[in-house]
Amino acid sequence: MVTGKRALVTGAGRGIGAAVARRLAADGAAVAVNYRSSAADAEALVAELTEKGFHAVALQADVSDAAACAPLVERAVDALGGLDVLVSNAGVEYFGALASITPQDFERVFATNVAAQLFTTQAASAVMGEGGRIVLTSSVSARIAVFEHSLYAASKAAVSALVLNLAPELAQRGITINAIAPGGTRTGMAAEYGKKYANPALHGLPGLQPDVLPRLGSALGRLAEPEEIAAAVAFLASPDASYVTGSTLAVDGGRL
Repeated sequence: MVTGKRALVTGAGRGIGAAVARRLAADGAAVAVNYRSSAADAEALVAELTEKGFHAVALQADVSDAAACAPLVERAVDALGGLDVLVSNAGVEYFGALASITPQDFERVFATNVAAQLFTTQAASAVMGEGGRIVLTSSVSARIAVFEHSLYAASKAAVSALVLNLAPELAQRGITINAIAPGGTRTGMAAEYGKKYANPALHGLPGLQPDVLPRLGSALGRLAEPEEIAAAVAFLASPDASYVTGSTLAVDGGRL
């Protein structure tokens, strides 16, 4: 439980981020719901949480702009009265053959998936006290081979490297930092990109439905629900995870 804590969740307008915001609010935290462009979704989520008696606010910011990260944290602190938990969830997907990757592609993917997480962590950790919790978002893609997925996978591997190396530094102030590495999850992003996670040789198999493809590598044989990823985040954000830091927790249904 995170009763009485103040949490900022980036990319929380929908999908996994929205599920995390709901879970942390239900567990007793006041929540700042960050969004980039999904204002209607974020405001609807805040209205839903407020109606249930929870404290929630919506904060717009594009965290892919490193200069926006510190002001976002400042606004969250002002709105919530402090900050105890950061869940850095905002991210972008990318598939592309090596020959097609441009410097602009690299900058876009790493700006959101790496720089945004680093600089939001920098700003959040500066205002957190002892017992602060930081949870970043890596991916199962950081440790598996997926066709034409090198740029995205590299960005997510960088996140796991960040938490591993920031852990001893932040431990000096009593703050833990970890990451989650979700597998295929039933979100809009999965619906858009799920088919690309399978070997292209499988795409033409007769009778193989697109929603089956992202489940092929899961021992449980299904996609995760966003709430299942949120449960893992809630653990890392809670006092129960006081001796867990520098780790990347796989929430992937068991990779085959």
